[in-house]
Amino acid sequence: MKISARNILKGKIEGIDKGPVTATVKIKIESPGTVTASITTEAAEELGLKEGEEVYAVIKASEVLVAKK
Repeated sequence: MKISARNILKGKIEGIDKGPVTATVKIKIESPGTVTASITTEAAEELGLKEGEEVYAVIKASEVLVAKK
């Protein structure tokens, strides 16, 4: 995976709360703890996100994106 963002935190999904339009994904990282990202439910489903899976929190200005290798 190649990406231009430089603020990337590796972690594991500790919870997913899917709504009709958006999903909240909690990612446990080593420090400072947990990052929460609000993404579309469609994106969460396309990525096939599952609890305990290793992912990356990609931070862009005021947004937190979720990436998966």
